[in-house]
Amino acid sequence: MSTLIHTLRITLQDSKPPIWRRVAVPSDITLGQLHEVIQISMGWTNSHLHQFVLRDKSLKPSRDEIRKVGEADIWDDAFMARMRGERVFSMLTTPFGDPTEMEGEDEDAVTLAEVCPKVKSKLTYEYDFGDGWEHTIEVQKIEEPKPGVEYPVCLAGKLACPPEDCGGIYGYDHTLDVVADADHEEHDDLVEWLGDDFDPEAFDIDEVNDILAEWREG
Repeated sequence: MSTLIHTLRITLQDSKPPIWRRVAVPSDITLGQLHEVIQISMGWTNSHLHQFVLRDKSLKPSRDEIRKVGEADIWDDAFMARMRGERVFSMLTTPFGDPTEMEGEDEDAVTLAEVCPKVKSKLTYEYDFGDGWEHTIEVQKIEEPKPGVEYPVCLAGKLACPPEDCGGIYGYDHTLDVVADADHEEHDDLVEWLGDDFDPEAFDIDEVNDILAEWREG
C-alpha cells in the first residue's frame, strides 16, 4: 500500500494580502522534515529556532487526570501544554547535534498524519521567536500519490517571503511602506539593506521545486 499524500496550504499569519504556499508531502513525513519543506517553500533561511503547535480542546486533561497529576506533583511541560489545549513539537537538537533546551515533544518522532489525520486539520508553525513568524498549516486534501510526481512538491504560492530579521509581519509592512516612499528618512537605508533585487510580489515556484528536488536527493 502506497503512502498517502497530504496537500497543505501554509499561510503566513497576519500577512495582507496573504503570503502563502501550497505543498504536497507524504503523509508519513515527520514534523522535523516538514519544517525543512516549509523553510524551502516559503523562502526562509533556517537561521532561527522553531516549533509546531497543535491546538485542540479535546487535548485538555480530565479533572481526574488533573487530580492524579496534582497528587503525584508531576507538572511537566507536556502536561502543562495539555492544560492549555496544546501539544508542542520542538527541535530538541540543533543541526550540529547540540541540545536546544526547548520544551515540547521531539518533532522528529511525530508524523504529519498523526497530528493532522484528516482534511481541514490545522497546525501552527512558529519560526524565529524574536520576529514571531507564525504560519497556519491547513490540510486541504489527503489522497493517493499521482503517478510520476515526486514528493514533496510545491504546487502554488503567492508573494515573496519577507526578509529575515525585519521585525515580524508588522516590521515587514513598515519596511514596504518606507521603500515605497522615496521621501522617507529611512528609505535609502532600507533599500540598501533589502538589495536591488528584492521584489515583494515575486514567487518563483520553479526555483522552490529545484531546491526541493535537491533536498529529496540529500
